[in-house]
Amino acid sequence: MRPKPQSPMNIKLILLCAFFLLLLLFITKSTFSSSSSSSSSQLQNPLSTNSTETPDVNIQIQEQAETNNSPNTNCPTTSSTPPSPLTETCTKTPPSLANALVHYATTNITPQQTLKEISVSLRVLVQKSPCNFLVFGLGYDSLMWSALNHGGRTLFLEEDKSWINQMKEKFPTLESYHVEYDTKVNEADELMNTVASDEECRVVTDPRFSKCRLALKGFPSEVYDVEWDLIMVDAPTGYHEAAPGRMTAIYTAGLMARNRESGETDVFVHDVDRVVEDKFSKAFLCEGYLKEQEGRIRHFVVPSHRTRSARPFCPS
Repeated sequence: MRPKPQSPMNIKLILLCAFFLLLLLFITKSTFSSSSSSSSSQLQNPLSTNSTETPDVNIQIQEQAETNNSPNTNCPTTSSTPPSPLTETCTKTPPSLANALVHYATTNITPQQTLKEISVSLRVLVQKSPCNFLVFGLGYDSLMWSALNHGGRTLFLEEDKSWINQMKEKFPTLESYHVEYDTKVNEADELMNTVASDEECRVVTDPRFSKCRLALKGFPSEVYDVEWDLIMVDAPTGYHEAAPGRMTAIYTAGLMARNRESGETDVFVHDVDRVVEDKFSKAFLCEGYLKEQEGRIRHFVVPSHRTRSARPFCPS
């Protein structure tokens, strides 16, 4: 998502602590799990920045990525006894996390969510990553989300083509797509009244084939073909009357979650202090699926409806 006006509170140092905690969790996980070590070494496109201020750092990170693809024969051991699970595997900082640490340590621009709000999604990512993570919005926090989902797929949907170009210049390996919205915030009440009684908006199907006016049909095909484990709705712009608003993004996120083959999808909606985000998340992600709210973010856990055809759109 395009940047909003920055809060005077600078949480850079706190975020760095969070990243170091994630690094510790990553190393612990890699030490005890050979599968985690394998996924780390097989990452093909590590994130890099084109910043002219830190070229040496970026070169070192790229070299580190290459080193991760070959076995390290200089792993230290703590005793002369045969290797134990604690000593037989050496791990390095994943390139995506290294880039994120460098970026946030050298900029005064911080993500738009607070530490407590970010922590809601972080707890889920620690459990589920590497996973498929779909984010409505491309912004200053995008590098962080990609790093937190190290080894998984993180895809960003953004309404502003020029902003995508700016971000790609700096972070070329972030996967993002330009999307268009045909709604306005000032249409939200009319849309809610129209679809509230529309049975087509309660039919669980691929959004491309939905007859509900709120279903978004113009995404790249791979957005629909992937089953997303996490979906973050933090876009499109919704803070003024002529902005697109998040009515369709919220509905489509819920429809994707219900239409998955099986299992559950964690859906996060930011800025629920605003009327649109508040009403539409309650109506189409359902208060019965609400797991947690912290500050301006809500966390819903939406189960697949394909495994139980008689399941109501919202739990009673």
